Amino acid sequence: MNESLLRELVPAVIGVLVRRGADFASAEDAVQEALVRALDTWPDDPPRDPKAWLVAVAWRRFLDAARAEASRRGRELAVDAEPPAGPVPASDDTLRLYFLCAHPTLPPASAVALTLRAVGGLTTRQIATAHLVPEATMAQRISRAKRRIAGLPLDRPGDLGTVLRVLYLVFNEGYSGELDLAAEAIRLTRQLAALTDEPEVDGLLALMLLHHARRASRTGPGGRLVPLGEQDRARWDTDLIAEGVAILQAALVRDRLGEYQAQAAIAALHADARSAAETDWVQIVEWYDELLRLTGSPVVRLNRAVAVGEADGPRAGLAALAEVNPDLPRYPAVAAHLYERAGDLDRAAALYAEAAHAATSVPERDHLTREAARVRHLLRP
Repeated sequence: MNESLLRELVPAVIGVLVRRGADFASAEDAVQEALVRALDTWPDDPPRDPKAWLVAVAWRRFLDAARAEASRRGRELAVDAEPPAGPVPASDDTLRLYFLCAHPTLPPASAVALTLRAVGGLTTRQIATAHLVPEATMAQRISRAKRRIAGLPLDRPGDLGTVLRVLYLVFNEGYSGELDLAAEAIRLTRQLAALTDEPEVDGLLALMLLHHARRASRTGPGGRLVPLGEQDRARWDTDLIAEGVAILQAALVRDRLGEYQAQAAIAALHADARSAAETDWVQIVEWYDELLRLTGSPVVRLNRAVAVGEADGPRAGLAALAEVNPDLPRYPAVAAHLYERAGDLDRAAALYAEAAHAATSVPERDHLTREAARVRHLLRP
């Protein structure tokens, strides 16, 4: 079974069912049942047209469910509405589904979770990790979202900001998680940029391209995490960097600054430095100030403390860190870095160990464990 192909087909098949009149929740349920049947039959009898096969089976499942619950007249109407047999049009409904999942009746958090689950192909556990909530809490959120839009006509596209947030989270999961969804997020954001006239869409696309350009250098042998300052910059994709910078510059001149443009500007400054030592940390701090003004995000405040530590010294960084909530997931790792640079190795080693214990991925945990061991080694007489 080609799981990557199935993941690509799911949103397209859901889109076909929704266009035929199925409500979103029923369409997703029908497609999930079709996928179960595909897992049973495809290994021995693969279809010539996987998408058409899934559409046909899912549509029959939807009609069966509709017939079981509707009145006789409703059943007849559903049968009459069944389209004639034939090839399925080769259209990409994925982007449309992103908008439909950002339905006006859903809170943004629920719309993000539902879209990541139904269209992005992420598991409930992966979505919960991205949102820093328990898996059971996220499962309940997704179920409530599906119930809330059950039976509603999905004919009012949702909020663009919610769609951008979804694409941003999908990219981040693909960039650093178990599923490789980064390229798909870039593809969809390119589509969105072509269909809209909004600088923030371009800002998000630029941000994705600039981060994606560094992907090959982010890990070493065996999946070992390589921090930004230690990455081999010769492995960065200069074509993607040039494209991302050009898109960002065109967006910034329109003077409608948003959070994704500000994040892309920070990424561009990192990409522009020929070495870690040549990074313009003063400008990066200024962009973090803009980003903090736009979002008020505690995570931005945490990242800003790192930049202040690089621009003005570790003591200044620690002073900036004092304004940050210590319960944030990456707080111990940032504090460890700043205390090490300030010369307090005992405290740095303890904080690196604390950060390793709280890490949510194996590469991050291993990296922080190595950092703790390295600092402890420096303490030896």
